[in-house]
Amino acid sequence: MKTIRKHGELLALFLFSFAFFFVFKYGPLYGVIIAFKEFRVVDGIWGSPWVGFQHFQELFSNSDFYRLLKNTLLLNLYLLLCAFPAPIILALLLNEVKSKGFQRFIQTTMYLPHFVSWVIMSGLVIYFLSPTSGFVADIMKWFGMEPIFFMGKKEYFRPIVVGSAILKDLGWSSIIYFAALAGINPEMHESAIIDGANRWQRIININIPSILPTVSIMFILTLGGFLSANFEQIINLLNPVTYDTGDVIDTYVYRVGLQQFQYSYTAAIGLFKSLVGLLLILGANLTVRKLSRGENGLW
Repeated sequence: MKTIRKHGELLALFLFSFAFFFVFKYGPLYGVIIAFKEFRVVDGIWGSPWVGFQHFQELFSNSDFYRLLKNTLLLNLYLLLCAFPAPIILALLLNEVKSKGFQRFIQTTMYLPHFVSWVIMSGLVIYFLSPTSGFVADIMKWFGMEPIFFMGKKEYFRPIVVGSAILKDLGWSSIIYFAALAGINPEMHESAIIDGANRWQRIININIPSILPTVSIMFILTLGGFLSANFEQIINLLNPVTYDTGDVIDTYVYRVGLQQFQYSYTAAIGLFKSLVGLLLILGANLTVRKLSRGENGLW
C-alpha cells in the first residue's frame, strides 16, 4: 500500500492503458473461435456449428491465396528494404545540420504529410501521375519524353506504393530516431574530435552504434506486421488493372469478408496472419539477441 500511495500517478496511468488494451485488444479475442465455426449471425458465436479446420483447408487450397501471399510478401519486402531505413538515414543526416532553425523547418515540413489521410494522399498521387494533367507528365514532356499512364500499368504499382508510403511517413517515423540521437552523450563526440575523427567517422562509430537498440526494436515490431499491408493506402490506389500485382491479403479480406459476408473464412485468414506475425517477432527477437549477445531485443 505504501508503494501504491507513493506511485499513485503512475498506477493511474497504467490502469488507463490496461483498461484500453483489455477492452479493445484482449476482450474481443474470444471471437477468434469463429475461424473454426460456420458463423451465422442469428445463432451468434457460441450457437454457430463447429467446422474445425475447414476454413483453413479452403484457404490453402484456394488458387488466389498464393497470388495474394506473393503480392503481400513482395510489397512488404520492398517496404522493409526501402521505407524502413529511410527515416534512419533522414535522422542521421538532419542530426548533422548545424542550423537548428533550418533543421526544425525541414522536420516540420516532413511531418505534415503524416496528418493527411490516405484518401487525400492517394488522390494527390493519382493526380500527380496523371498522363494528361499530372506534374510528372509535364516534366516528361519538357524533356521530350512520352507521358506514361503509371496507374494503368501493373508493373508500376509496387514502386508507387513504396514511394508514397515513404513520402507520407518519412518525417513522422524519424522522430524516434531523432530522440535516440539526442540521447547520445556529447562527450563521446568531443573525445572523437580530439582523436582526429571526422564527421563521417563519428556517424559510423558513434551515432549508428548508439541507436542500434532502437533500430532493432523497430525492426522487430515491423516484422510483426509483415503480412499486413497498409489497407487504406492500397484500397485507394488499387484498380482492376493493377490487381495482379496490387491485390493483397487485406484487400481480399475486405472483399470476401465485408462484401460477401464470409466472416468465418476471413477470420481464419486473420488468425493465419497473426500466427505468422508472432513467429516472425519471436524469430527476429531471437536473432537480434544472439547477434547483440543479449544486449538488444524486446525481451
